[in-house]
Amino acid sequence: MNLKKYEYWFIVGSQDLYGDETLKQVADHARIMTDEFNKDSMLSGTVVLKPTAITPNAIRSLFEEANASNNCAGIITWMHTFSPSKMWIQGLAINRKPILHLHTQFNRDIPWSSIDMDFMNLNQSAHGDREHGYIHTRMRLTRKVVAGFWQDKELRRRMDVWMRAAAARKDGMDSTVMRLGDNMREVAVTEGDKVEAQIKFGWQVNTWGIGDLAVRYAKISGAQAEKLAEEYAAKYDLAPDLNQSGKTRDAMLEQAKIEIALKEMLESEHAGAFTTTFQDLHGLPQLPGLACQRLMEQGYGFGAEGDWKQSMLTRAAKVMAAGLSGGVSFMEDYTYHFEPGKEAALGAHMLEICPSIAEGKPRIEVHPLGIGGKADPARMVFDAASGNAVLATLIDLGSRFRMIVNEIETVKIENAMPKLPVARALWKPYPNLSDAAEAWIISGGTHHSVYSSALTTEYFRDFAEMSDIEFVLIDRDIKPARLQDELRRSEAYWSR
Repeated sequence: MNLKKYEYWFIVGSQDLYGDETLKQVADHARIMTDEFNKDSMLSGTVVLKPTAITPNAIRSLFEEANASNNCAGIITWMHTFSPSKMWIQGLAINRKPILHLHTQFNRDIPWSSIDMDFMNLNQSAHGDREHGYIHTRMRLTRKVVAGFWQDKELRRRMDVWMRAAAARKDGMDSTVMRLGDNMREVAVTEGDKVEAQIKFGWQVNTWGIGDLAVRYAKISGAQAEKLAEEYAAKYDLAPDLNQSGKTRDAMLEQAKIEIALKEMLESEHAGAFTTTFQDLHGLPQLPGLACQRLMEQGYGFGAEGDWKQSMLTRAAKVMAAGLSGGVSFMEDYTYHFEPGKEAALGAHMLEICPSIAEGKPRIEVHPLGIGGKADPARMVFDAASGNAVLATLIDLGSRFRMIVNEIETVKIENAMPKLPVARALWKPYPNLSDAAEAWIISGGTHHSVYSSALTTEYFRDFAEMSDIEFVLIDRDIKPARLQDELRRSEAYWSR
């Protein structure tokens, strides 16, 4: 994914009372900052400097242009001087882009021996940004505030977190979730309001019949599948029976055909995410397993059993994590380990866990599935890499969406599981297994989630803020009883 294609318009505020010389210095400083931002590899997007904002009409025009721009993913505001905030009301009122309020100043240090009122008038971000911050609060507008010196690494890291969240939001505005069939029968948490999802996240969530995929699958030649199998052999370990002709290799080639057909459909519909369900496979020989893993590895979002909410959240996380170390995958809590001092949760799915989270090289194997009534499917088998990670899920409460994030530590699996040939992860949730599970359940968390070893809570929080949805964090400090009280108070806020 090329995140540099996303633009972040840098709008620097001032006013026309200071005279041409001061405004020239403001513009020069802003240009230097923009150039340095764009040279910094830490920042994933492209900063585009706009003319200094000094009148209400000019400010409104800038926001109108930003709304109409297909490349603009967000707006960065900074008040170099004092910029009366009533000038900004009309522009902010029509704005549809995420905003980062950068609170900084061009000079790092006070020039003690030479400072005078001319310097004070030019470099008064401490004054101007407070005025600017007030109008956002007065208008009850969502924004991210990042304060500090503009050359500091921590400030730029926080800027980049926001940029990546804004890129994920922009990607969602341009994307479709391709639902192949409906969700699993009788399941509640995979349901949801698709209209409200498009209002909040931009995603179009639509359905295609599994027959559309089956028709494409039937047209994929053996030669195409064999060519893709060469890529499998180069990138992954193959079980010995997959290297020779026979029923087992044929099973892997079927997944190759499904992958090719699925990708053709996704590309033709400009879809960034998709779902499948084992209850609707008419015309396919297997439940897509290896095919789903491969497409997730390429950046597509995925949700099993028709879970379109986690599918689009997986895609958003993929966009946010582009170019970062670590991975992102669809995930499911499966079973617990309650041994004292070693409490942990084992996450997996039937087949569809992304190899971007793997420790070492995944291995392709073919085994019976035991559900869905189809032929034995190929899948990648691996253990997830150890280290810090997060689990995020998105639920529909009827009146609103809620995102829940649990900070976790993935641990090395010390015991062999020869009878469980699936991709899996073992983690210790914070603050501990019992409290984390209670907090997750109190919050309404689903059994499906998005697992990421590349992202932290801050990315998901920024994305939730931009989408104007509720955010719940389960971390080292969480207390289930206190959380329950907070959720009750939250009902009043979100019912406003």
